[in-house]
Amino acid sequence: MTSTTIDAAFVKHFQAEVVTAYQQIGSKLRSTVRSKNNVVGVSTTFQLIGKGNATTKERNGVISAMEFEHKPVECVLTDYYAGAWVDKLDELKLGHDERRAIAQTGAYALGRKTDELIINALNSSTNTVSDSAVELNKETILDAFTKLNNADVPDDGERYALVSPAQWNQLLNIEEFSSSNYVGDKTPFIAGIESRKWLGINWIMHTGLPSDTGSHTCFIYHKNAIGHAVGMDIKTDISWHGDHAAHFVNSMMSQGACLIDEKAVVKIVCSD
Repeated sequence: MTSTTIDAAFVKHFQAEVVTAYQQIGSKLRSTVRSKNNVVGVSTTFQLIGKGNATTKERNGVISAMEFEHKPVECVLTDYYAGAWVDKLDELKLGHDERRAIAQTGAYALGRKTDELIINALNSSTNTVSDSAVELNKETILDAFTKLNNADVPDDGERYALVSPAQWNQLLNIEEFSSSNYVGDKTPFIAGIESRKWLGINWIMHTGLPSDTGSHTCFIYHKNAIGHAVGMDIKTDISWHGDHAAHFVNSMMSQGACLIDEKAVVKIVCSD
């Protein structure tokens, strides 16, 4: 390895480790929303499709077309970077574990940004349970559950709930949530986080939810309510900077998120 080039195997392995780390320990929410990959341009459009009505027809008659809401929702993409300097002399001592640690750090940063984009889109909903902070108890949850059902949000296994650690502890005080007699032994697999399925909802504990003094904002939503767009998935660039006598290792991505269907997102401001 010279001072101005890096072995191709090093770059290939580093890139693979960043991608693997992002998939394993990065975003916790990407799989819980509607996602579109390989977007070309600065934005893309998700379609909000409303409810359609079935009709009858006379024999040999013409079938009437369904009339339903059809609204495009724009999702703007933004570029994000997570970089780190690697001193040339340190490269002489750079082992596999250290390289993996740097890769994981970048993957964590970009994963948190992905979740932040999704949470911000959820938080843009004005569909709330209460005007003030409430305890996340069974009554509050059933109020939110009713809002989804009244809006005919599909109960198809793709409903999700995000709660903070404080609210997760409140949920554990609800016997129907904490007891396997009600929820069973199977839980949705979401890498790196506590999760459980109850009321047909995949409950997820997340540390990145909006917070205020003594409260957190939690969400119950359907997967199709949020759009997540990827212009470029995680890539890594490694370049030499002589004035620093170091290589700059930069991981980057281009992503965006948007609220598609406000009725399918219920916000709950929960007291801690």
